[in-house]
Amino acid sequence: MGLRINETVPNFTAMTDQGEISFHDWIGDSYAILFSHPKDYTPVCTTEFGAVAQLADEWAKRGTKVIGLSVDGVEDHKGWKSDIENVAGTTAGFPIIADEGLEVSKAFDMLPADAYLPDGRTPADSATVRSVFIIGPDKKLRLSMTYPMTVGRNFAEVLRALDALQMTDGKPLAAPANWQPGQDVIVGLALDDDAAAAQFGALDIKLPYLRFAKDPS
Repeated sequence: MGLRINETVPNFTAMTDQGEISFHDWIGDSYAILFSHPKDYTPVCTTEFGAVAQLADEWAKRGTKVIGLSVDGVEDHKGWKSDIENVAGTTAGFPIIADEGLEVSKAFDMLPADAYLPDGRTPADSATVRSVFIIGPDKKLRLSMTYPMTVGRNFAEVLRALDALQMTDGKPLAAPANWQPGQDVIVGLALDDDAAAAQFGALDIKLPYLRFAKDPS
């Protein structure tokens, strides 16, 4: 069974290119994003790591830590980072987990329990390790996305989703389709019209069950 939204994510100890971490301790009181890759020195993954590196200031503004994962070793990660930084034109300051034994990939249900890495393997042998997990400070999974090998991830969308999660965290609010920060948000049905207006200001009522208010953030 896969990891479900609002379940506590697995804790683990692992080596990264920046030393050993205990995952829950590393998250601390922050939001965290774990993004995984099937192999070092692969073209799409290099552009994705570069995109994450270029958004460093945006993650920091949102109090969010980012960490990569690939099923190669620490020394490969260190060498690959040089390529990533050359392509991205910036420092890749986040750690990369060395998941050579596939323990983390299996714990997060990115690979089946019987998966293994054969000699002379290719990225196809760990193809489903291409996921994004957004995790709250409570260590619970808030959102996950999984992509096929041929589609590079849109980290602008990951950032938008993070904004929506943080905007709605602990509030009776939801982000509508295609929402961007600053746009109106949906007020949950747990509040009647009077209570919703008292908490969030004037409502734009489209339907009895579809009520908009200004973005409180």
